[in-house]
Amino acid sequence: MSVTVVYVADTGHAVGALALTGAEAATDVEPLIGRALPLRVAVGEGGTVSLPLSSRRLAVLNADDEPGVLAEPLAFGVELTADGKPRPTLLRLASWRDGVTLATNGLTVELPLAAGRATPVVALVSGGQETHVLAGEIPAQQTRVTLPLTLESAGGHGVLVLAAGWAGRLMKAVVG
Repeated sequence: MSVTVVYVADTGHAVGALALTGAEAATDVEPLIGRALPLRVAVGEGGTVSLPLSSRRLAVLNADDEPGVLAEPLAFGVELTADGKPRPTLLRLASWRDGVTLATNGLTVELPLAAGRATPVVALVSGGQETHVLAGEIPAQQTRVTLPLTLESAGGHGVLVLAAGWAGRLMKAVVG
């Protein structure tokens, strides 16, 4: 058995998964999700925001069976071979709880451990009627990066943080 996984090409994070029976394996992401995959976050008082991931940033993989990815896709990642092709086996990513700080002028991401090489980071932050898409990297042997951002309002925002090698974080963040 296999599962079809939609993942972020820049970081390898799975952001959606489905098990198809009797259907042809998917090879293109747009027939599965359309132009964007909306990830929803509760921001308080019954309100939710949608953080749309553009299909241009996404890819699709027909992976080996991994039941956990259906319930918790952000906890899994796709590993690429040396020539840039995805391997069929999904990886369970290291989890982390703290380390995301939102301010009106930036989003700081701090990981629990430093890596021996640069760690790509992609983040989406809700801001009024738009979604801010941020990208950068944590330098080798360091644990943090601040991604520049201009928010016009304080309060709660929906945030998606994807740091390569670490489980994705989809959360409400309050400007501090």
